[in-house]
Amino acid sequence: MILLLMLIIGLTSAFVGSLVGLGGGLIFVPALLFLAEYFEAFDWVNPQNVVAMSLLIMIFTGLSSTLTYLKNNRVDIYSGLIFLIGSIPGALVGVWLNRYVEIESFELYFGILVLFLASLFFVKDYLLKYARNQQGKDKKFYIHRSFELNGDTISYSFSIIVGIFIAFFVGLISGLFGIGGGSLMVTSMILFFSFPAHIAAPTSMFMIFVSSIVSSSAHIIAGHLVWSYALLAVPGAWLGGVLGAKLNQRLNGQVVEWILRILMIIIGLRLIL
Repeated sequence: MILLLMLIIGLTSAFVGSLVGLGGGLIFVPALLFLAEYFEAFDWVNPQNVVAMSLLIMIFTGLSSTLTYLKNNRVDIYSGLIFLIGSIPGALVGVWLNRYVEIESFELYFGILVLFLASLFFVKDYLLKYARNQQGKDKKFYIHRSFELNGDTISYSFSIIVGIFIAFFVGLISGLFGIGGGSLMVTSMILFFSFPAHIAAPTSMFMIFVSSIVSSSAHIIAGHLVWSYALLAVPGAWLGGVLGAKLNQRLNGQVVEWILRILMIIIGLRLIL
């Protein structure tokens, strides 16, 4: 029973996370918190070990989905490496802060954060207009990128300083809540930097793979990981990461964005209520 539950959670969270670039933590963390309320076998769940487990699973989700996306040239590795300059230190700060969080406040703050991120999509047009106005070729410390996507050339640019700052906050959220930071990073790339959804999600998964190694290692050193349960979810996470990445490349970008919005609203309300 426990084996089946962990496999299903690993598969589902990785599939959804890979599909929209969230990393899977937005499904994995609430799922374990939910099981802890109804099953004695999950009475070990607390904010520290559930975050540690989520981050370990996201290593495998991130790796499997990134390898799948790379085959179709969907990952902006250059931009991802720049963002990692900020997100890795942020992840370590988040891991340190996590030890002071109680489970009741954890669920509340997590839910509020998710709803805030979802709300940003409803002012997307204004944010994209601002982002495009900031993309002048004469600006210093800007990165300009172009990708071939479905026969069209897609161009976008962003401030290195702003990108690293946002990535630091994303890393902090990752280490604190165990959600991989993907929800915030994908949102930022789409809304503030004009990334197409089909590039933002794969690039986010690449970042999640790297940053999860760092933050997961910190949790392991701190003794937060429950290995017997975590390893049960790994096979499902690997398969889910591959399947989600393959489906992402078949869907329209707008569909991917709407799936992201709906998931974030449902999960945010569930955690708060």
